[in-house]
Amino acid sequence: MSRRVSLPGASELFGGTAPRQTRPEPSTNGTATEDRKSSGRVRHDTKITVYVTEEELLGLEQTRLALRAEHGLAADRGRIVREAIDVLLADFVERGPDSVLVQRLRAQ
Repeated sequence: MSRRVSLPGASELFGGTAPRQTRPEPSTNGTATEDRKSSGRVRHDTKITVYVTEEELLGLEQTRLALRAEHGLAADRGRIVREAIDVLLADFVERGPDSVLVQRLRAQ
């Protein structure tokens, strides 16, 4: 029989400190990149699972460490991924067929 105590995680302890943010709709004046903001450090109610290669995970971790060492920015892997998604989607909204996403998917 296990005697492990179940403790609340950081999100349960500190989850109420930041107000929930909503994502603004992309503008029609061509400035979708400026209008979009990633959700940042808020509690996220929706989860997806993404499988990555070891090389991709290593690159993500190296980026996280470089952000801290070279730019003084502390960000976890999830935050970096959310920012990357936001940038990619904004580019798609702005540039459509010329977006990085469309070009990369076509190249595959």
